[in-house]
Amino acid sequence: MARILVVDDELSMREFLQILLAKQGHSVVTAGDVAGALERFRDVEPDLVVSDLRLGRESGLDLLRMLKEESPRTEVVMMTAFATAENAVQAMKLGAHDYVLKPFKVEELRLVVEKALEHRALLAENRLLRHQVGARRVGADEIKGESPAIREVRALVDKLAPTKTTVLVTGESGTGKEVVARAIHAGSDRRDQPFVAINCGAIPEGLIESELFGHEKGSFTGAVDAKPGLFEVAGTGTLFLDEVGELPAQVQVKLLRALQERRIRRVGGKADIAISARIIAATNRELESEVKAGRFREDLFYRLNVIQLKMPPLRERRADVPAFLDFFLRRFAAELGRGEVAFSPDAVEMLVAWQWPGNVRELANVVERAATLSDGAVIGAELLPPAIRGAELRGSPAEMSTAGIDLQAHLDAVERKVLEQALERTGGNKTEAAKLLALTFRSLRYRLAKYGIGAD
Repeated sequence: MARILVVDDELSMREFLQILLAKQGHSVVTAGDVAGALERFRDVEPDLVVSDLRLGRESGLDLLRMLKEESPRTEVVMMTAFATAENAVQAMKLGAHDYVLKPFKVEELRLVVEKALEHRALLAENRLLRHQVGARRVGADEIKGESPAIREVRALVDKLAPTKTTVLVTGESGTGKEVVARAIHAGSDRRDQPFVAINCGAIPEGLIESELFGHEKGSFTGAVDAKPGLFEVAGTGTLFLDEVGELPAQVQVKLLRALQERRIRRVGGKADIAISARIIAATNRELESEVKAGRFREDLFYRLNVIQLKMPPLRERRADVPAFLDFFLRRFAAELGRGEVAFSPDAVEMLVAWQWPGNVRELANVVERAATLSDGAVIGAELLPPAIRGAELRGSPAEMSTAGIDLQAHLDAVERKVLEQALERTGGNKTEAAKLLALTFRSLRYRLAKYGIGAD
């Protein structure tokens, strides 16, 4: 069953079409002018609009234009008794799916409506397939770095992926919690099923319950049709609950029941629905503290926290910064149609030294900015944000954070940058680079091999 909006300035035609389409199993609302059509359109969010080309003194083409600007995915079928080739071409250019001439045969209109709805369903399916393919493509490949902390993350992802266990991913904002969730999904036998993600903190409190569990027709104002929730949409795939610590108390109760019984009930529903999706949750909050403060249910916390996977902040694995720089620089250079681009040694040194309060998300933004502003093959330090350019090398005892620092990873990153800078200044001459660094040639070659720099 589809939601259809019929727009015609003749009452008899509106009533006829409403009865006709309702008999075919659709939910139909009507309007007699452009203003009324826009109002009903926003209230109902129809799958299809069937509109007359002439609405009294108003133009159906104007309505078509406004509908497509507001919702490009809504299908529109135009009707008219004043058919001309110019009108047909203009309607199709504006995004109409098809064109019906009055008077029309009932079977003719039925087929046009059916094809328009099939086209909408096909586009929706294609978007879902692209989403699923994208989820597999960006899985484990984006867990970048070789620091001990991130190697532990990858090892745990490999262990968790084939299981059905509920996972709680914790860490600061921007550390890549969704990337890890997608990697777990991509490595599981659910990889060909949907990966459905929702940011629980981004949905208004009054809508989050309906979004997760669905609702029945008439269960609240505006519920003109039944709608499945994301638990149902995920099917046998994976449901990723990002920022789960933001859920209101009443939704926490329903989520607990869903995890315990593997069944849900739509808002306004009377029957339980079995669910099969795997649950992966994420939060940047300390849920233990939220439990003690009475803001998060203790029983729900233990249901979610079967296995906890903690994403370390970028400042604790600075040795991974060069890998992220290379990854994002290649991506943004390709998007900008640029050739091979690299950061200068000075720029890399500043980027490795930066504290990255916004973690990987901040780093990606910095790289995109630099790639956009750069004209040459080498991105110099002058294109970095002022805060990064003005920062001194971190990690001295006076500046060390209470969380500490991975000293070996930090020293490795600094040593790697010094080696690369020495090679750049000597034009790749290793003998001269060894002299510049007061090293034997054998010692230099060992260090280059250690970091995978160059080849003999």
